[in-house]
Amino acid sequence: MSAPTPAEHSAYDESPGRIMAGEMAQQPAVLRRILDEGAPRIREVAAAVAARRPRFVLLTARGTSDNAALYAKYLLEIRLGLPCGLTSMSTTTAYGARPDLTDVLVVTVSQSGGSPDLVASTKAAREAGAVTLAVTNNPDSPLAAVSEFHIDVMAGPERALPATKTYTASLLALYLFVEGLRDGDTAAAGRLPELAARVLGRQDEVRTLAARYRFAERMVITSRGYGYPTAKEAALKLMETSYIPALAYSGADLLHGPLAMVDNISPVIAVVTGGRGGEALQPVLDRLRGRGADLFVVGPAAQVAAASAGFVLPVEGVPEELQPILEILPLQLMAYEVTIARGQDPDAPRALAKVTETR
Repeated sequence: MSAPTPAEHSAYDESPGRIMAGEMAQQPAVLRRILDEGAPRIREVAAAVAARRPRFVLLTARGTSDNAALYAKYLLEIRLGLPCGLTSMSTTTAYGARPDLTDVLVVTVSQSGGSPDLVASTKAAREAGAVTLAVTNNPDSPLAAVSEFHIDVMAGPERALPATKTYTASLLALYLFVEGLRDGDTAAAGRLPELAARVLGRQDEVRTLAARYRFAERMVITSRGYGYPTAKEAALKLMETSYIPALAYSGADLLHGPLAMVDNISPVIAVVTGGRGGEALQPVLDRLRGRGADLFVVGPAAQVAAASAGFVLPVEGVPEELQPILEILPLQLMAYEVTIARGQDPDAPRALAKVTETR
């Protein structure tokens, strides 16, 4: 089955994947909206939080938002030198733990801002002395209401079950927030909308690549540094749309045992970020090639040329910390195209709801 491009969908089109395709296509406009309309407010929030001088950061999220939070962890630790942790909400919601969070910044990332465990843990954190910040696509959500500060990612309504535009919007909003904490220069982000449009305009190229993986029984996705959250988000997209078991590993973790399952049949997707993360991944790529892996690379042209297949990203001059906003785009398209090729509808993954409520 040949999938329509986003531009080919109409308001009355009922073809599989039309909603996801349309929302993927909106991402350049969403990124532009954040830069033009959201950035001043984000910088105001960052200045207010910076004035509180947090000593530590805890990041709270589920699902796709958890991968955005992991991206923020890399930003905060690398760009600011602030130690960060990803929370386990059950310590608060199930076990009733109440740690002392005085002068701790708690950032909760959620598309809907409606899951009870996110709301309850954020409320408990604020009561325990934390500075609380909600990053959502819904300023009227319960999570925004219980948080001291809020950042709207401004992605607009997202109807497809697989999150696409809210993920990239969250990444950009978190980048602007972290740079605001350090009063950094965010001019480099101005190129993202145009570059995102260029990547998304290559859907036919991705469709051809996706044909290689229509019958894959499992996939391994790996990266290091800023690209690791991309690997985790790509795995989630593949699993929830195409139902292919996709295992995401840091390149370092892959060498500590899981490399044994890699063969010349199951595809390996490597997200090679230009910069130190890509340099750190190089020994892993060498080992994968040595094992004869079917290696698909998203990254620089030289790395793609040395792989079985791949997608060259236009990231010349784009700082390493911004590349994840572009890296995920061809992998969103890949999940979409593989799902369509397998005769399934990426708009309606089985057993899933748009707002997942956990406690």
